[in-house]
Amino acid sequence: MKIQKLETVWFEEQFNTLWLRIHTDEGLIGLGETYYVPRAVAAVVHDVFANLLIGRSVFDIENHWSNMFATVNFFGFAGAETRAISTVDVALWDLLGQYTGQPIYNLLGGRSRDRIPIYNTCVSHGPHMDYHSWMEGRAGELAQELLASGVRAMKIWPWDQFGVSLGGPVGQRAGVGAVGPVGHYLDPDDLKRGLEPVQQIREAVGDGMQIAIEGHARWNLPIAIDIGRALEPYDIMWLEEIIPPDNVDSYARLAAATKVPICVSERLFTRFGFRQVVEKNAAHIVMPDMAWTGGLTETRKIVSLADTYYLPFTTHDTIGPVALWSAAHLAAHAPNAMIMETVRAYTEGWYNEVMTERLAIRDGYIEFPDRPGLGTALRPEVLARSDVHVEVSDASSLKDVSTG
Repeated sequence: MKIQKLETVWFEEQFNTLWLRIHTDEGLIGLGETYYVPRAVAAVVHDVFANLLIGRSVFDIENHWSNMFATVNFFGFAGAETRAISTVDVALWDLLGQYTGQPIYNLLGGRSRDRIPIYNTCVSHGPHMDYHSWMEGRAGELAQELLASGVRAMKIWPWDQFGVSLGGPVGQRAGVGAVGPVGHYLDPDDLKRGLEPVQQIREAVGDGMQIAIEGHARWNLPIAIDIGRALEPYDIMWLEEIIPPDNVDSYARLAAATKVPICVSERLFTRFGFRQVVEKNAAHIVMPDMAWTGGLTETRKIVSLADTYYLPFTTHDTIGPVALWSAAHLAAHAPNAMIMETVRAYTEGWYNEVMTERLAIRDGYIEFPDRPGLGTALRPEVLARSDVHVEVSDASSLKDVSTG
């Protein structure tokens, strides 16, 4: 089975999510996905990877990964380049599963479990305005609502609101925005204010709800230690990416300075980004993002590295539906899977508007699909949207890359 055509798809309503459909000469179509700057990722796919992939066998997944990585690493691999590798890789695994009639987790070596618990990242969108609930003083009520639905873990980011603005010296505070520079001062009163939603959850449901705290890499090391120590009495599931993941030694210092488990980090690319995190005792839980760090081929190596050190892993969502489906296949297979991130505002909302199948989530667990490949596909109506952007590469569009 040969790769015949590469087709990138994104639409303006969800302007950060890019899908890749790989067409074959046997009529099968594999689906991959990544997130952020879709035009840049599409350029890598069509301008670079098309020459490496079109006309080649679908089955040589490891070789394709090595070829793509070697090519982009000549110029520096992290960013759009590795996101492009990620979407190609997942689409190839989807094709292999469709061809063999097996779900991807069987191709990886079979299941280690028949379901996995989830946590809800409390984002506001569509049917659920969860962010507004916990930010506006109703974190306890939100925890009760989630527990009633079977979800027993949730994630919030209560200190982002005190972070430094992107606007410079005359800018406003970051507010709801997760993106911003590292902050070097946190008022003691704001440190206490950040604890309020955590306190509300514990008062409402006791220890019946696990709580993860997201940091979005907004603070320096001393403040991160202060936040970690302030959280210690509340039995937190983990403190995630409270400082940037670029300096592993700083994370090791953080992990040694607080009793709260440290989770690192969806921003790290490939096994090379995670190696020192694991080796230097810089995290208790690793969190690779399938759609950013290199797809299934690379993420399975990252979680195997973590397992060598008896560390669990969790998955990263808020990206898109295919990222969630592919992560579910890895979580079904890998023995050290701990829990999966979901966003109910998405899994009960727009994800189902673009995918042919709905991932089964019941009583706080994801149940793994038994259909071939990923088990889902892009709805045909997505391609007919008025705001859709589609670009195609086939044999006729290949470039001469010979050096002569």
